[in-house]
Amino acid sequence: MDIVIRAAVVFVILWLVLRVSGKRQVTQLSAFDLILLVTLGDLISQTVLQEDLSLTGGTLAVATFALLSILLSWLSWRFKRSRKVFEGEPTVVIKDGHVDDEVLRYERLPIDDVLEAAREHGIRDLGDVDLMVLETDGTFSVFTRSDAGGNDEPPKRGAEAM
Repeated sequence: MDIVIRAAVVFVILWLVLRVSGKRQVTQLSAFDLILLVTLGDLISQTVLQEDLSLTGGTLAVATFALLSILLSWLSWRFKRSRKVFEGEPTVVIKDGHVDDEVLRYERLPIDDVLEAAREHGIRDLGDVDLMVLETDGTFSVFTRSDAGGNDEPPKRGAEAM
C-alpha cells in the first residue's frame, strides 16, 4: 500500500509542477500525458534494474499511475469545472490586432513566441490578426480579419454556442 500512496503523491506533485510551469512547456502533450510518460519510464527502469522496486512493486506503481491518469481524464471529460482545473483554459493573446501584454506576463510568454506563431500562420503584421488564442496544449490558434465572421470569441460547440 505504501507504493500506491507514494505513486499517488508523486503524480499530484508532478501535475502541480507542470500546471505551474505554463502551457508552452507541455506543447502537444497534456500535463497528464507527460507525467505518465516520464514516470512510467522511470518506474519501468527502476523495476528492470531492480533498484528500488520489486517487479510486483513496479507493476503496482505503474498501474496506480495509469489508473490515476484514466480517472483524471474521465473527470475532465465528464465535468466541465474539473476540465478547467486539470487542463486549464484557452487564453486570448491577441484581440483585434492588439497584443494583451498582461496575458503575456501571466503566461510567461515571450513576444517572440507570438511573432513566431503568426509567421507560422503566414501573418506578417499582428494588426491583421483578429484573434490569437493560446490553447491548453501550448499551441496557437490564429484567426485573421479575413477569416472573421464577425465573431470575436473562440469557437464553441453545442449548447455553449447559443
